[in-house]
Amino acid sequence: MEKTHAAYDETQIQVLEGLEAVRKRPGMYIGSTDHRGLHHLVYEIVDNAIDEALAGYCDTINITLHKDGSASILDNGRGFPVGIHPKLGRPAVEVCLTILHAGGKFGGEGYTFSSGLHGVGASVVNALSRHLRVAVFQDGKIYEQEYTRGKPDYDLRVIGETAEHGTLIHFWPDVKSEENPDGIFETGEFNYDTLKSRIREMAFLNRGVALRLTDECNEHDHLFHYEGGIIEFVKYINKNKEVLFPEPIFIQGGREDTSVEAAFQYNDGYSETILTFANNINTVEGGTHLVGFKSALTRVVNDYGKRYKILKESDKLEGEDIREGMTAIISVKLIEPQFEGQTKTKLGNSEIRGLVESLVGDKLSAFMEENPAISKAILERCLSAQRAREAARKARDLTRRKTALESASLPGKLADCSERDPALCEIFLVEGNSAGGTAKSGRDRHFQAILPLRGKILNVEKTRVDKILANAEIKAMITAFGCGIGEDFNAAKLRYHRIVCMTDADVDGSHIRTLMLTFFYRYMRPLLEQGYVYIAQPPLYKVSRKNFERYVFDDDALDTTLAELGPDAKPDVQRYKGLGEMNAEQLWTTTMNPATRSMMRVSLDDALAAEAIFTLLMGDKVEPRREFIMENSKMVVDLDV
Repeated sequence: MEKTHAAYDETQIQVLEGLEAVRKRPGMYIGSTDHRGLHHLVYEIVDNAIDEALAGYCDTINITLHKDGSASILDNGRGFPVGIHPKLGRPAVEVCLTILHAGGKFGGEGYTFSSGLHGVGASVVNALSRHLRVAVFQDGKIYEQEYTRGKPDYDLRVIGETAEHGTLIHFWPDVKSEENPDGIFETGEFNYDTLKSRIREMAFLNRGVALRLTDECNEHDHLFHYEGGIIEFVKYINKNKEVLFPEPIFIQGGREDTSVEAAFQYNDGYSETILTFANNINTVEGGTHLVGFKSALTRVVNDYGKRYKILKESDKLEGEDIREGMTAIISVKLIEPQFEGQTKTKLGNSEIRGLVESLVGDKLSAFMEENPAISKAILERCLSAQRAREAARKARDLTRRKTALESASLPGKLADCSERDPALCEIFLVEGNSAGGTAKSGRDRHFQAILPLRGKILNVEKTRVDKILANAEIKAMITAFGCGIGEDFNAAKLRYHRIVCMTDADVDGSHIRTLMLTFFYRYMRPLLEQGYVYIAQPPLYKVSRKNFERYVFDDDALDTTLAELGPDAKPDVQRYKGLGEMNAEQLWTTTMNPATRSMMRVSLDDALAAEAIFTLLMGDKVEPRREFIMENSKMVVDLDV
């Protein structure tokens, strides 16, 4: 049979002019068109203002969320250039707002360091806004221009006089609606807490710069201003923890084209928290600056221990021994950052490793010589970690599975599924043997596995890894999942791509779920980062009357259902105190059947907020936890960690 081909010639080649490409493929420029992409618009403009701060021309940035759904960013930098561009014959501010890759970050002398990842910020925000207004305060004048979906409404004009200097960008995101079906964003609601977390981070990373975030809708207003920079960042992370010494160790230096800062402090926990940044971008996958820091730290601590006979010549502390309980921030700023990795958040500049390693090595050696009491405390803590690591290694060997098919190595109480494709498999972590038995009877054995857990698992926030690995319930989870933990974690060996925490819908159930999530966060974080963890939503009530039957999941839904039935209906309301009170068919229908159930996926949008909430809820300090409970006792909150 002869194939016919559609015409493919010069008429099929589409050229997207100006900012049309951005509106056609917004995900290429801001990642997504959901709430993440919406907030990215604010970050892009704030990044521009931060660049002015890095260049030494700006120290105040005001971010305002307005009642009409718009956002504005005002800085006191030099202001966008307003002169006519020599090649394009248009004002430079218009060029920056209407042409991709136009700005002072591409080989010109406008900026030494640039915090934006792509350098396309202002023009992309303009393209994806229904309306945008720019005002430039410069040379005693106020210049103004407005745009509709990226196109100028009129030429740049002078609208007044001023003694101020800087730039105001005020934009209205282009949100989809019935009236605006060609809009870009799925939502137009800015979240104050989401923005607050990032703005706080920017303030820590750029010491001395004041960033004010104002939410006119909810009457929130907060000034972020840290003269201590990343020293205060470390203190903020450790604020609800006991620390080994009061002031973080701070190291800074570099050369003309590169700046390096590092700050770290030990706390009484057993996990390490190291955040790395390059030009203010959170390099979540690490990179050469992290490698340089770790290498210098391991070498200097070992050398000091041997020099002062705290370590035997034959002894060697591993990097993980030295980093246990450490909170560290590493921030580098460089002219041409090279980003690698799956999400382009891994620094690849090879010269940075040597620079960081040399700088940290020299300055940390000097610090340890000058502070023998702190140095000795660090060594003692590292030796304690080393002993625990050896015990943990023996325990870890017992939990490792050689292959996913060796069922003999699986925990005895696991009711496994027959499916072998992890993408199709799910495992329910069920509290108690009674509920576990019901779940085993009600499940679909083809793709659903059940692992009953006895009571509350260990609080890993207060326990060292050797004791964690000796705990029967945690050991059963590690073995069942098959992917290892900590540095041994290998997502390719994960046996289930849906790990479901199924606990009772009461306070004890919530506590057990928090303990599970704390364990995943500290020792299996990729499970959360890659979206493999879910929370089951079992019903709290069953409402029935004659031919009417409905499961409801909270008190509000119960009130709605009763109101729907009317005052004369007098239904039977059954409250489920636990999963075990449902029979197998009810549990399947309400909580386990993919066609009828409701589950909440646990995300890790903000690692810093997650770090803070786990420390607060599961750490040793009682007073901050009491204050948190008092403040939130009148609300029911889904913590999206």
